[in-house]
Amino acid sequence: MNRQQKTKSVVFAAPTQGARPPIIEKERKIYFLHRVLPLLLLMIYAVGSVLRLTLSSPFASSFVQPSASSSCTNSYCIRLHTCVSLWVCPFGLCSNSISSLVSVEWRKDMEFSLKTQIPAETNHLRAHEEKQHGSPCAALVDGRTEEAAVKIDGLALVCCDRSHVRSDLCYARGDIRTDSPSSSILVYVSGNDTAPPVPAAVERIRPYTRKWETGITNTILEITIRSAHGGRRKVCDVRQEGVPGLVFSNGGYTGNLYHDFSDGLIPLYITAQRFRGEVVLVVAEYHTWWLTRYRLVLERLTNYKLVDFRRDTRVHCFSEMIVGLRIHGELTIDPHLMPNDKSIRDFRTFLREGFGGAVQPTAVPRAQSPSFLRPLQRSSRHDRRQCGNLRPRIAILIRKGCRVLLNRKEVTRACQKTGFDVQIIEPRRGAPLAARHHALASAEVMLAVHGAAMTHFLFMRPASVLIQVVPLGLERPAEEFYGQPARRLGLEYIAYSITPEESSLSKLYDRRSPVIVNTRVVTSKGWLEMKKIYLDRQNVRVNLERFKKVLERAHASVCGPQKIYKPL
Repeated sequence: MNRQQKTKSVVFAAPTQGARPPIIEKERKIYFLHRVLPLLLLMIYAVGSVLRLTLSSPFASSFVQPSASSSCTNSYCIRLHTCVSLWVCPFGLCSNSISSLVSVEWRKDMEFSLKTQIPAETNHLRAHEEKQHGSPCAALVDGRTEEAAVKIDGLALVCCDRSHVRSDLCYARGDIRTDSPSSSILVYVSGNDTAPPVPAAVERIRPYTRKWETGITNTILEITIRSAHGGRRKVCDVRQEGVPGLVFSNGGYTGNLYHDFSDGLIPLYITAQRFRGEVVLVVAEYHTWWLTRYRLVLERLTNYKLVDFRRDTRVHCFSEMIVGLRIHGELTIDPHLMPNDKSIRDFRTFLREGFGGAVQPTAVPRAQSPSFLRPLQRSSRHDRRQCGNLRPRIAILIRKGCRVLLNRKEVTRACQKTGFDVQIIEPRRGAPLAARHHALASAEVMLAVHGAAMTHFLFMRPASVLIQVVPLGLERPAEEFYGQPARRLGLEYIAYSITPEESSLSKLYDRRSPVIVNTRVVTSKGWLEMKKIYLDRQNVRVNLERFKKVLERAHASVCGPQKIYKPL
C-alpha cells in the first residue's frame, strides 16, 4: 500500500472511531446559539444603558450640547438621534425606538424647563441690557414725538423698531382696525394721504419680550400689521376715539411668577404708564386667571376693559397703536431710558398703590390668616436697647420638590433666637397676590432659596433686607436675576452661598466629582445640564453656625442706629 492510499484510509477510518453523529453536531450548534445569543443581546442592552447614563450625566460627551441659537433646534435633535443610533444599536436593530425614547425624554425635560426663570437657551446665563438707539420709530413708541425725524401730520404710518436684543416693537397711526380671525391689524390709507405707510406695507411681529429665545418666541401668536389701500373697509364694532391701543402677548413663560413680572408686568408698566390710564390693552393669548391675579394693578394702567385679541372677533378701531412691549433687563427699569425718569422704585410704589397701600408691620390675626400663611412665631429674644419697640419680622418663603430648605425648623428657631418674629409663607399658585404683598410689606427681612419665589422681593419696603440662599452651581444666575435687581430697588442684599457639605448633591456624587468641586464643568455645558443637576436634584441644609452670622447681620441692619439704604 503506497503513502497516498494510507492517507485516504486514515481519513475514512477516523469517523468510525471518534466523530459525533451528524444529529448530535446539529444539537450542539443549537445549544451554542441558545447560550451565546442571549449574552450578545445582554451586551447590546448594557452598551445602551451606559450610553443613556452618559447622556443624562453632567459629563455627557460634547455631541449632546444644544445649539446656542435655539432651545431645540433641528440640528440638536438630529445629532442626538445619530449618536444614539451609532452607539446603542450598531447593528441597526433598534435605532428608531431608542432615538424616539431619548427624544421624548428630552422633550419632557424641555417642557418642565419652561417653568423656570433662567433663559432656556443662553449657555452663558447673562442678562442682556437694553440700549436706546434713538430711532424715529422708537421715539414714537416712547411718546417722544419731538424727537421723531419723520413727518407724521395727516399721514398713515407704520414703522417697527427691531434694534433691540429683547423685543421688537411696531407703531401704527391712522385708520386702524383689528381683524382677529386673520391675526391682523389693518391700517387704511385714505386718498388724501400723499405717501404709503413707512417703511413697508406689511410688518410681522410676535409681541413678546424674549425674542432672542427663538424656541419660545416661535410659540407666540404672530400678528401682521398690514396697510390697506382702497376697497371696502371693515365696519367698526368698537371705536376708541383718541385712545391708543397697546398689543402684547400673554403666552410663553407666563404663569411663572418671575416671568410674569420680568417679561410681562414690568415691560407693560414701562410701555403703558405714560398714557396715565388712557390706553386700551389688547392681549394676545389671553388668560382669565392672569386678569384675576393682576387685576388690581392692571386697573391702574388702563381705564378700559381689556380686549382678548384672539377670541374677540369684533372690529376694534383706533387712531394709534403700539404692538409689543419695551423691556430694559431682568426685573429692572432704567430711568435713563424712560421719558419721565421712572425707575424700578416707582414700579414698587405702583404695586403698593394697586394692592391697597402701605401695610403697617402688625400681626395678622390667626383666624383671618390666609392658608398659605403659617401662624406668626414670636421671637424668643427682644433687645429693646437695639430695636426699641420694633419687633423685626423675617418672612421665610418655603419651597417643595427641589431646592428645599431641609432644616427649616432649625433655621426658624435660629431666627427667633436672633430676635426675629418669623412668618412662614408657602407661595401657592392660587394664593391672592394682594395677601402675599401684604405679608412681605409687613416684614423687614425676606429669606428664600434661589427660585422664582425670590421675585416677591418687589413687594418689600425700602431699606429692607433680602437673604438669598444660593445652592451650588447657581451663583451667577442668583446674582444677575435677583441680587442686582434687589440692590437697584434699594434693598440690602445678602447672598448665602452654600458649601458642598450643605448640598444634598454631596450624597449623590463623590466629594472629588467636578459636580461638587468645579461647578463650571456642568454649567458650561448649557442650560439643560445645569437644570438637571443644580436646579432639579439639589436641596440644601444650611450650616446653622455659619447662617447665624447672616441673621445677626440682617438683624443689625434693620434694628441698628444706621439703617442701610444706598440709592443707586
